[in-house]
Amino acid sequence: MKKRSKKYNSALEKIDRSKLYTKEEAVKLVKETATTKFDSTVEVAMRLNLDTKKADQQLRGAIALPKGTGKDIKILVIAKGDQAEAAKKAKADYVGDTDMIEKIEKENWFDYDTIIATPEMMPLLGKIGKILGPKGLMPNPKTGTVTPDVAKAVEEAKSGRVEYKTDSFGNVHALIGKASFKEGDLIANLDAFVETILKLRPASVKGEYVKNISISTTMGPGIKIDKISFDK
Repeated sequence: MKKRSKKYNSALEKIDRSKLYTKEEAVKLVKETATTKFDSTVEVAMRLNLDTKKADQQLRGAIALPKGTGKDIKILVIAKGDQAEAAKKAKADYVGDTDMIEKIEKENWFDYDTIIATPEMMPLLGKIGKILGPKGLMPNPKTGTVTPDVAKAVEEAKSGRVEYKTDSFGNVHALIGKASFKEGDLIANLDAFVETILKLRPASVKGEYVKNISISTTMGPGIKIDKISFDK
């Protein structure tokens, strides 16, 4: 059995594991149970009734959180000409084309969090897919990272866009802010994420769609939320 720290156990004592909290109670608790010295990230996890072997039940996309993520995102844009200039004006951290692709391939360079690319650059990026894919860095149209409007994509990423993707068990998770956020801001981000996933319910899903929802901080215990909290 994994040994937990004193801080974790102390935080755990504040949570009733058998209880489903309202989203307001859960957010209050998640701030109280942040156990790290640094500003912990707050994450939401949703367990869904999905069969990810079916193509229509594989959820993937991105959402711009209304209150941002509190995280400084480094962005690499792969583009040429006017789009490259637009990316620079939008304050992308790195901009280039074949030079950046070669740098990744030859130097194993990963000093960025997201890659945004124009469609014309994807055949070249595809050649290093084996390098980018395992790290979750390969641009994808579904997440808005392959686009003819890189400036807009850079601005959205900088302002608080988060990506989500179902794992093989049908779970989706994403960060929704920092422990230092105001409770209202965390609730706004939580609402936006859950609402997005609810709207994406595949027509082929039978019965209950959402099995459970929980939030937690970095190295902190999970707090289960009553799904009724999100009923409008």
